[in-house]
Amino acid sequence: MALAELGVVVLDCPDPRALAGFYAQVLGGTVESDEGDGGDTDWVDLKVPGGQSLAFQAAPGHVPPRWPAPEGSQQFHLDLTVDDLDAAEKGVLALGARPLDTEDRSRGWRVYADPAGHPFCLCAC
Repeated sequence: MALAELGVVVLDCPDPRALAGFYAQVLGGTVESDEGDGGDTDWVDLKVPGGQSLAFQAAPGHVPPRWPAPEGSQQFHLDLTVDDLDAAEKGVLALGARPLDTEDRSRGWRVYADPAGHPFCLCAC
């Protein structure tokens, strides 16, 4: 028997609203916060249709993980399943993602960093 259930995955970042907007464009969904006026907030939720919600928390002085970094781990990453790697790559790059490991086009996955520096993979699995 499980002791708990996963509530939400939370990403620390310098601008929660901006990073939630990036992932809303990538995954779809609705960005929600406690502030209805669109102003700055320390916590923003992304309600993803048919999936796990993501949350974004303000972290002053946020330092993104380095990838790859043999002296330190990336901590975690998101695997995002796509039908067409090339089309998805074009889309995430247009939204501000940065390629980290995309040279080997024979693989079924490619690694990027979101605008706050968190690594994520596009996977055609």
